[in-house]
Formats: sequence, C-alpha cells, structure tokens
Amino acid sequence: MAKIKDYKSAMAELEEILSQLEANELEIDELTTKAKRATELIKFCKDKLYKTTEEVNSILEEK
Repeated sequence: MAKIKDYKSAMAELEEILSQLEANELEIDELTTKAKRATELIKFCKDKLYKTTEEVNSILEEK
C-alpha cells in the first residue's frame, strides 16, 4: 500500500473510497483491500488529530 503523506491526502483518499463504496463501483475482490486501506487512513487521521490537539494545548498552556 502507498505511504500516507499527510492529513489532507489521507482524507482525500478516504473520501474517494467512500464515494466508490456508495456508488457500488468496487468489485467484490477489491472490498477487503479498500477496507484495510480505509482503516489505515482512519488511524492515521485520528493519530494526527490527537497529536495536533496535544501540541496546540501544550502551546496554549505555555502562554
């Protein structure tokens, strides 16, 4: 699987997977692969949001 570059690209890829699912564009053989990729992307985004929140809170506490 491709390396996740950043939050923006991860969200774009997630939206594409969701769009494909909603439009029934995926073959049955692709579903497992896309589901695994979506799980990786969701974890990446959640981790990024958590870390960013922690950093912002730390900066705000310093002021």
